[in-house]
Amino acid sequence: TRCLLKITSSGKHLKRAAAKHLIERYYHQLTEGCGNEACTNEACGSSPGFQRMDNNAAAIKALELYKNNAKLCDPHPSKKGASSAFPENSAKGAHNFSACSNGKMNHKDLQPTREDFRDLNYLTEEKVYEILSLCSETEDYSPLIRVIGRVFSSAESLVQSFHKAKQHTKEELKSLQAKDEDKDEDEKETASGSSTAMEVEPEASASSADGPSHGENNVQKLGPVEVSVDIEAVRRVYDRLLSNEKIEAAFLNALVYLSPNVECDLTYHNVYAADPNYLNVFIIVMENSNLHSPEYLEIALPQFCKAMSKLPLPALAKLARLWSQYSADQIRRLVETFQQLITYTVISNEFSSDNLVNEDDGVVAATKCLKIVYYANVLGGDLDMGHNEEEDDEPIPESSELTLQELLGEERRNKKGPRVDPLETELGIRTSDCRKPLIPFEEFVNEPLNDVLEMDKDYTFFKVETESKFSFMTCPFILNAVTKNLGLYYDNRIRMYSERRITALYSLVQGQQLNPYLRLKVRRDHIIDDALVRLEMIAMENPADLKKQLYVEFEGEQGVDEGGVSKEFFQLVVEEIFNRDIGMFTYDESTKLFWFNPSSFENEGQFTLIGIVLGLAIYNNCILDVHFPMVVYRKLMGKKGTFRDLADSHPVLYQSLKDLLEYEGNVEEDMMITFQISQTDLFGNPLMYDLKEGGDKIPVTNENRKDFVALYAEYMLNKSVEKQFKAFRRGFHMVTNESPLKYLFRPEEIELLICGSRNLDFQALEESTEYDGGYNKDSCIIKDFWETVHSFGQEQKRLFLQFTTGTDRAPVGGLGKLKMIIAKNGPDSDRLPTSHTCFNVLLLPEYSTKEKLRERLLKAITYAKGFGML
Repeated sequence: TRCLLKITSSGKHLKRAAAKHLIERYYHQLTEGCGNEACTNEACGSSPGFQRMDNNAAAIKALELYKNNAKLCDPHPSKKGASSAFPENSAKGAHNFSACSNGKMNHKDLQPTREDFRDLNYLTEEKVYEILSLCSETEDYSPLIRVIGRVFSSAESLVQSFHKAKQHTKEELKSLQAKDEDKDEDEKETASGSSTAMEVEPEASASSADGPSHGENNVQKLGPVEVSVDIEAVRRVYDRLLSNEKIEAAFLNALVYLSPNVECDLTYHNVYAADPNYLNVFIIVMENSNLHSPEYLEIALPQFCKAMSKLPLPALAKLARLWSQYSADQIRRLVETFQQLITYTVISNEFSSDNLVNEDDGVVAATKCLKIVYYANVLGGDLDMGHNEEEDDEPIPESSELTLQELLGEERRNKKGPRVDPLETELGIRTSDCRKPLIPFEEFVNEPLNDVLEMDKDYTFFKVETESKFSFMTCPFILNAVTKNLGLYYDNRIRMYSERRITALYSLVQGQQLNPYLRLKVRRDHIIDDALVRLEMIAMENPADLKKQLYVEFEGEQGVDEGGVSKEFFQLVVEEIFNRDIGMFTYDESTKLFWFNPSSFENEGQFTLIGIVLGLAIYNNCILDVHFPMVVYRKLMGKKGTFRDLADSHPVLYQSLKDLLEYEGNVEEDMMITFQISQTDLFGNPLMYDLKEGGDKIPVTNENRKDFVALYAEYMLNKSVEKQFKAFRRGFHMVTNESPLKYLFRPEEIELLICGSRNLDFQALEESTEYDGGYNKDSCIIKDFWETVHSFGQEQKRLFLQFTTGTDRAPVGGLGKLKMIIAKNGPDSDRLPTSHTCFNVLLLPEYSTKEKLRERLLKAITYAKGFGML
């Protein structure tokens, strides 16, 4: 004890080492005892009345005993040599302690095999197998358990373990020396690296095992993905050892000791900057295939995740790059490890608005770790790093109200667009660059977490951006589309309220007329002209008005817009713009999809309008009946169309070009095509286009056919519609440029936001429907009503949805998210059912028969159009 006090006073590092040593002694005292069968210490395994405990409980009890400065037994002579209650985590510490505790004993006095491993401060695959072989012979695995406990509970030891074998020249060995040590000493150290019993001075012992200085110099020659640890060797070792329950427990207990110290090292000592090989700790531990087992989920894994989340950005990026080289199954194992922890924690606790899941350190840390795997999954997938859309030539004009906002302290955040994840920037990649990830993105979504997440609070933390409060919106991959849509809804509403408040202040300061809404007054038979003129004026004069809440009024109609009138406005605009007679878009009968007409006579303003309409639909939470191929949404997210996108947008052309690429004969002689292609305009006249200069004179051959296909796709999806698409995108960005839309959603999710789900589950709608005015789910007419609706065909069901909600699509998350209300509208009569589409309310008279109900309902949904006051 006196010797330990001397170590404590020598500095913070030694103090920490001594504390670790004491805790380990308590642990081994609890698990193995001191060897004295008559021991009176109640906290000793050798005490007659001692109750045995598992390794987890022993680890926790050891920490307790250390805090209370409890009695610590001396090793009994019956214990061979220096008891296993005396392991050390660094070579230097081991020598200091042995000098104190063993008195006159030296290394030569130690028993062979069992005691030879006490100076082993790092592991190699060969050394593990050597110890395992000795243990198998004696059927006593305690030496191996102690070595694993010592090495795997020490970051310094793990950093030095399982290094790749590398042959160095004499010159390299000289340069690898940290001090002016001669070549003979260097070679001696290298040779002694695998030795189990080393007779060295304490000062030299730290360098006897591939020490940090050796590793530090080594890493300077490593590439951005290369690491010094032999991952395959680590996997083989785990495969051999994890089948033994006692040895498996040693890994678990070691991790409990390791994690807090690693977290401390990363938080306060900046160890990764000093030695990038420190990353080996995380690589080695994460190869343990049992990490997601129940025994790890309580303490060990949450602590380790907290430590990993403290890694600096360059380390996170290197880990992501390394893991991106793993197979899909290995990535899935990493995902499952973190997902298991999140799910276990969520279902083990009762999270609510008073006990937020955002404040659970284990869930937050596991989510941050899952982000590393997510980007590894993206990096390891099928990438399309090029083919990015060019930014708009003209920036979207800022609001003329900006100056007032600055004066009021209301300056817009993210004026230059949505935020970008720092890890994404460090890796130089975006999610939209990935065509196909290693494993589906859906596997990263955690449904139990989504169920308990208080999205209003989470959105607040997202906007405030403080380090003390974590927002899951910063890790959108873990959220489902419904949760993300709710976050977007809050963002849109708050922006609307902000615009409304600014407008009110303007009216006070400058005496302007109060106009807190984006008001559109249109005529049904001139809806495009009226909407286009009004929206173009707003876009030129003050684009910020587009971010106000939309309020539509149809001339000559009495409907008050609480959402339903806007829904019909969007539907009518979309019907008109996609009318094939107008010629703005071409229609493919086989795919039922629209594409921009390269020879359209309409001006760019019309395409800007449809872009604004799509943006306004998202902004005002409306669903549109729009049928675009996925490449349109990819282009909106900044990616150009390529050959593979033709499969969706132009399937016949795609198949032809695919056949060309796969043709085994002589392309030039058999097909006789050149780099000049032909298109037809609106009137069926052929238009020739050279894919290369002088294309009509350049034949397509087996050698240049890939170039031909790439240029053909570039023309069809990008160049031929460049003017139209730029206007369309510009309109879309006028509304969404300050929204977190790009940050939260992938292209396929953007389509779901705009178009809704095509899957109509009326059973889910029935279960979520509420009743009012005297009706309930057991009312006779309600039972008849649902039997009638379920008997409708698909088209009639769409008409019913259109009549009741204003759109024939299901919202994000399906019809179960619709919250429809059926209210009683008087006794039996000949009146037709009516609806408040703004609030999804169906007013249903109490018809006397099921047949009358069906007849009245069908008439109502078939001939409904227009708004009036009830």
